[in-house]
Amino acid sequence: MANNKPRVIVVGGGLAGLSASVRIAEAGVAVDLFSMVPVKRSHSVCAQGGINACNEVARQQGYSEWMHFDETLYGGDFLNHQPPVYEMTHWAPKIIDLLDRMGVPFNRTSEGQRDLRMFGGSLFKRTHFAGATTGQQLLYALDEQARRYEDEGKINKYEFWEFLWPVLDETGTCKGIVAQDMRTMQIRSFRADAVVMATGGPGLIFGKSTMSVICNGGAAARCYQAGAWLGNPEFIQVHPTAIPGEDKCRLMSESARGEGGRVWVPRKKGDDRHPNDIPENERYYFLEERYPKYGNLVPRDIATREIFNMCQQGYGVGGGRMVYLDVSHLPMANKKKLAGILEIYEKFVGDNPYEMPMKIFPAVHYSMGGLYTRYTPKPDNKGLVLGDPGNMMTNIPGLYALGEVNYQYHGATRLGANALLNCIFDGLFCGLGIVNYAREVAKPASEVSAGVYDNIVKQEEEKARKLIEAKGENNPYLIHERLGNELTDCCTVVREEKRMLQGYDVLRELKQQYKSIRLSDTGAWTNQNLSFSRALGDMLIYGEAILKTAIERKESRGSHYRTDYPERDDVNFLKTTISKYDPATDTHTTVYEDVPTPLVQPRPRTYGKVDA
Repeated sequence: MANNKPRVIVVGGGLAGLSASVRIAEAGVAVDLFSMVPVKRSHSVCAQGGINACNEVARQQGYSEWMHFDETLYGGDFLNHQPPVYEMTHWAPKIIDLLDRMGVPFNRTSEGQRDLRMFGGSLFKRTHFAGATTGQQLLYALDEQARRYEDEGKINKYEFWEFLWPVLDETGTCKGIVAQDMRTMQIRSFRADAVVMATGGPGLIFGKSTMSVICNGGAAARCYQAGAWLGNPEFIQVHPTAIPGEDKCRLMSESARGEGGRVWVPRKKGDDRHPNDIPENERYYFLEERYPKYGNLVPRDIATREIFNMCQQGYGVGGGRMVYLDVSHLPMANKKKLAGILEIYEKFVGDNPYEMPMKIFPAVHYSMGGLYTRYTPKPDNKGLVLGDPGNMMTNIPGLYALGEVNYQYHGATRLGANALLNCIFDGLFCGLGIVNYAREVAKPASEVSAGVYDNIVKQEEEKARKLIEAKGENNPYLIHERLGNELTDCCTVVREEKRMLQGYDVLRELKQQYKSIRLSDTGAWTNQNLSFSRALGDMLIYGEAILKTAIERKESRGSHYRTDYPERDDVNFLKTTISKYDPATDTHTTVYEDVPTPLVQPRPRTYGKVDA
């Protein structure tokens, strides 16, 4: 007998996936939650600085939800869609209250109020935080809520399972997924009336990034190859402050600057003195001098370019590619709030950041782009229609995207501490619409022919077999190293058409090499070599989409800065980029969709810069 009870699959165990799972389960719909790692080890655990929201203390400064809304649009260079941002920023205070009731240990003032810190892109304190491990605290609190529903049988966790492909029925509607157990290597299908992708960003495409190494963009790329569109894939955020490492880059949170940390270089090029021996008047606090209004709290794209340019001009520490991030002058009370990240720095570098400046350099950190989604605005455009099944659905019916893999909220640059808000808001607000969709589908997944699922299982088994039996001459890890280096060099901080075209040719060459690879592990148990090599093919396709759309956006906007087109062009590019993939011809097609501006009109984005 067919089981007609609605069921939703959520792919991704981070904050977006957890919040959606909890919201859907509390509405009485069963959830299967898939994660490549234990849920409490999802990448959201790495978020450090805080979560933005207006509260009563912020209002006493003169702040408001409208100002949070406007800051987000201004930071995103007006490429954000305004109704979703309006809804998110006006839900933010309620979300903080909810998290507080869940037990998140937010820092508090001596009066017992939730403490606030400064963060980039604002002149007001509006960032709530739990030391410098905010993401971890939020993730653990939401996981406890998920465990409650897990105990009641409403949420089933599939940890150490990798999403391989969405299952579409004969009408092109998503009816489930095919996934692989990363331990036994079993590949099987799962039915669902709606599928939610909450799989984060594609950092591994760039080789080294501040993202976890599981953030390879593979899940989004597989949906892309199955017919889902990408929105704004060219917009990649580079965080201004990270520790360069041999394996990956480790984030030094914006909270360091929010607590009063200062970025500087020696005024004399090549000065190799110990930083503590360089007197104040011989230090160049370039962000403070060039942006006196915001100082060290300019948005990330601006801080990143300034740091990059200082190093290009020879002002980097010892003439190299590093600048100082200094918190040594702060009172101990401020330093204690940063203990989580200062311990990371001391562990991996060996220097004591309490007593001497840290050496940092920008690193790939976040993707503003992702899967293209739609929404249903209110008639006055001040927010979204709660419970509407169309909110954050991709162009594939029944397939949703939430969190970082959803392109909607951040435009051309994400403001720090808006990501945690975005993830939780997406799950809580849009979860009800997903429930309504799953309950109202014309044809439940339980009535879809088994052959539809079997075909995708066979497709993925064949893909795995070919990779394991491949006898080529190329090492997939070396192909990935070249992919990361190429994209980092030509498509991150500074972009220029000739160099990006060269990069695109390199990616086409790497795709040919990928056709002739050999795996070092051909075993049938916990084969990580297979998982990585399969994802490498997806990364190459996603990387092409990033490069192609970056080449075709002939302007500078937010994190997309081109030396050959240094000005923003609202006439031609106040538009969402939509990238479509044709697997038959292995080609990407770019189309553009106007970004409506019903509530706030675009204005110059300068942050009060003073020309040097």
